[in-house]
Amino acid sequence: MTVTLPPDYRPSEDEPFMNESMKEYFRQKLLAWRSELLRESDETLAHLQEGGLQEPDIADRASAETDRALELRTRDRERKLIAKIDAAIERINDGSYGYCEETGEPITIRRLEARPIATMSIEAQERHERMERTHRED
Repeated sequence: MTVTLPPDYRPSEDEPFMNESMKEYFRQKLLAWRSELLRESDETLAHLQEGGLQEPDIADRASAETDRALELRTRDRERKLIAKIDAAIERINDGSYGYCEETGEPITIRRLEARPIATMSIEAQERHERMERTHRED
């Protein structure tokens, strides 16, 4: 079933949670974010491929290497983010999107707007982070 959203549609707390329009809104938001990341990734790869220039000055060479390392780290973060976006789209398809994976409760619209890949409610996420800090070996 295809849902056509009005151009000014924004999910609200007043409508049924994760109705077809809301799911389509978040699907489009995730797909747009994914395309943007892929476009940036292509630009990074093109930049890295043209980057084989040997800088004659050692300081320039060191600076170029630092820039390259930073681009690669950014690229790696983007790759992980794309995997999370793909997982969120899969959750929309299977009907589990928007619900906390820990409690099963709906995640607030505001949180999903800010972080559409969220898998936990703010409360569950905070609990999870507290547990990680408590059990992390320093």
